[in-house]
Amino acid sequence: MVFVPTNEYLLPENTQMPAITQLLIIILPLTLSNVFAKEPDWTAYRTVLTYLKPGVKHGVSLMQVDYRAIKETGVLARAYQVISDFNPEQLTSPDEQMAFYINTYNILALKMVADHWPTDSIKDSGNFFRPVWDNKAGVINGQSVSLGYIEHKILRPMGDPRIHLAIVCASISCPDLSQEPYTAAQLNEQLNDQAKRFLDNPGKGLKLSNETIHVSKIFDWFEKDFGGKEGVRSFVWQYQESLPTFKIKADLPYDWATNGTIDH
Repeated sequence: MVFVPTNEYLLPENTQMPAITQLLIIILPLTLSNVFAKEPDWTAYRTVLTYLKPGVKHGVSLMQVDYRAIKETGVLARAYQVISDFNPEQLTSPDEQMAFYINTYNILALKMVADHWPTDSIKDSGNFFRPVWDNKAGVINGQSVSLGYIEHKILRPMGDPRIHLAIVCASISCPDLSQEPYTAAQLNEQLNDQAKRFLDNPGKGLKLSNETIHVSKIFDWFEKDFGGKEGVRSFVWQYQESLPTFKIKADLPYDWATNGTIDH
């Protein structure tokens, strides 16, 4: 917001505007913009995402993460600090909340791997009795959270199955990280783009073979969220309109090796 005086508000000639008034004219717009800026500043996370690069790992095309670099440069630590210090209660709209928690999940998953780098899989940070999804992943506004808590207690109850193609568990067969943070203003477009890109990848999302449409096991694990078997079919056809009417199976192999740039 820029203060632009009109003739109606011009001071009479030779009239000195009080110093406090001049100061308010300068700082008030800046103050108001901060008050209404509810979402976090994603600048640090945006920088983290510049450390993605396309590659092939275990025969699958994916966006790989340079975990060593995001750890050693401190850029991931700065992105984590932003979400750790942020109070999500100030987010009032569902889109603001969903965008925040998708970004938060992805930052925490990156942190989980980076904290244990080099590692073969994010799952190595957990064990049989306490899987990684239940371990403390970070602190948000003073509250310890796990990846499982964010996914199952916050995001899934929001009722949009596209979140499963936006949150990234730092593994080869997971959806690729988006190259930009999710924001409320662009959320619907970003989620649609993410779903289409995932289903366009035959190594991750969808592959035709022997008159069968093979899709990611994500559609099996979270079939209920997509509306059952018919819901899965409708969802897939929404983003792949030219598909033949073959039977559909959610059985693509799932590779839990990290999406990092170094292969172990």
